[in-house]
Amino acid sequence: MNGSRLMKLFVILTALALLLAACPAPAAMPAAESGSGDSADGMAGDFKVGLVTDVGRVNDRSFNQSAWEGVVEAGEALGLAEDDIKYIETQDAKDYADNMQQFIDAGYNVIVSVGFALGDATTTAAKENPDVFFIGVDQFQGEAMPNLAGLIFNEDHSGYLAGVLAGSLSKTGTIAAVLGTDLVPPVVAFNEGYVAGAQSVNPDINVISTYHPGEISQAFVDPEWGAATAKQALDQGADVIFGAGGITGNGALQEIATADGAGETVFCIGVDTDQWNTVPAAQPCLVSSAMKLITPGVVELVTMASEGAFPGGNYFGDADLAPFHDFDDMIPQELKDLLEATKAGLIDGSIDTGYGN
Repeated sequence: MNGSRLMKLFVILTALALLLAACPAPAAMPAAESGSGDSADGMAGDFKVGLVTDVGRVNDRSFNQSAWEGVVEAGEALGLAEDDIKYIETQDAKDYADNMQQFIDAGYNVIVSVGFALGDATTTAAKENPDVFFIGVDQFQGEAMPNLAGLIFNEDHSGYLAGVLAGSLSKTGTIAAVLGTDLVPPVVAFNEGYVAGAQSVNPDINVISTYHPGEISQAFVDPEWGAATAKQALDQGADVIFGAGGITGNGALQEIATADGAGETVFCIGVDTDQWNTVPAAQPCLVSSAMKLITPGVVELVTMASEGAFPGGNYFGDADLAPFHDFDDMIPQELKDLLEATKAGLIDGSIDTGYGN
């Protein structure tokens, strides 16, 4: 090769090298929409937690939100960076598996899937990815796997306490429950506990329990149906109404809050979390909430995963009744004592809610 051709080749190679150096590297696509989380030193970059909601928003002021707050709280305690905790909001039930796969492909260590309906997809993902920890909120585990924990609760216990409260407060002798679908066992547990608790203080009480008639994908995101059903119960004489169905239940609570006599002769009871804080529009009637403590349960399991002490199988979170807030002075001490005694009896097994019998 003569000197002229060598010089031309050198010029071409030099130009190519300069062109490549000027082109930026492709940006990595995020696994999900980012939620909140304070950046801090610690495990950042080494440990990632992703959450997949059931259909509905992460800020549903109930179920999904409680689980996400648990992820955020765990992330703060572990010193995770903002990019190390993210969520994906499921728009369609057929996307459960794909949404979890996004986190798996992105190298997340823990995946929290929220809701009974995600159970099958979560079990499949856990079997196929033994090095990833999965937390299935409200997902009972029939067969234990070391990398999958079902965070479950005695919903019938908190429902029973809500029933004792409702039965004791009612002056009309009729109370009601506006519920998500009966296809979801925890919802049924809430209701059966509620009915049994009310009957324990008034065997003749009339309880109007109404489940959403639609599919799982609709049952928890239908506030209009919740409001209409609550109004119907009020028209039938119910003076205490339990709203247990995510955004659907929130619609019921807000309907009752605008009713005549709200907070004086008509009351409502929330669900899952202390809805005094999450649904302020319900405060005019919201005497308490039947809680399952999702947030601390998620914190505990994420923390155990980070410490290498993850408990596969079923993991029971706590259930309780929320504070009475502005209604505290209205609740007689005798009723407060009864609720405390009832809670103790539920814990030690001397009180049977009848659920599952």
